Amino acid sequence: QVQLVESGGGLVQAGDSLRLSCAASGRTFSRNAMGWFRQAPGKEREFVAAISMTSSNTYYADSVKGRFTISRDNAKNTVYLQMNSLKPEDTAVYYCAAGATLASMIRYSYDYWGQGTQVTVSS
Repeated sequence: QVQLVESGGGLVQAGDSLRLSCAASGRTFSRNAMGWFRQAPGKEREFVAAISMTSSNTYYADSVKGRFTISRDNAKNTVYLQMNSLKPEDTAVYYCAAGATLASMIRYSYDYWGQGTQVTVSS
């Protein structure tokens, strides 16, 4: 069992940066690939970024590539999402996910989800 708690969301202006954090409980954190997804009002939850257990592999949605960076600190049981050059279309609830064996863009690969943190980008 893994419990996830996201933090770091907020209201920012276009062009600003935010860093999201996801703290995980449980001693199996380092054996989980981790992912970030987001869901805007009226839309499906979509993939944002994923990272493998050892950080050797990272994947990004085309819409965030070059602007967002996923990283993890296994000693702190935490995964991060650094978001730069934010755009109004990045506005969504951001969810942390765990439980996949391999870093995956597919939401059903993950067994555990956080409660989400709101990111709002004004123009």
